[in-house]
Amino acid sequence: MTIKTLKSTCLCGNTHIEVTAQSCQIGACHCAMCRKWSGGPFMGIESEQVTVSGDNIVCYPSSEWAERAFCRQCGTHLFYRLKDNNVHYVPVGLFDENDQMTLSHEIFIDSKPHYYHFAEDTHKMTGAEVFAAFEGEKP
Repeated sequence: MTIKTLKSTCLCGNTHIEVTAQSCQIGACHCAMCRKWSGGPFMGIESEQVTVSGDNIVCYPSSEWAERAFCRQCGTHLFYRLKDNNVHYVPVGLFDENDQMTLSHEIFIDSKPHYYHFAEDTHKMTGAEVFAAFEGEKP
């Protein structure tokens, strides 16, 4: 396991983000909410250590279990965060290309529209499988 620190800013440069990632594996979410939020599949890296600073950070409670953050000035998406365990999913497009990053998994594959496909061979989970996996993590 390689721990990697990634740093970036939003589009206008007013918001800074630093992510400590346990791996550079990219996950893609095909759910309708993520597609509406990102304009396509949401592609992010997972981290429990995310620091965001700046005066324009807005958090939107997008569901009972998660929130999404963005820069109020330019609209750049900063993260999707699960409220129960503070796990963040940070858009991979925020960071300069990194040759260690690989697309490894896709969730809500049953919600993926027909008009795009990834060439990579990834681990795929349906929405029901995702919710079952999260239920299995609760004490």
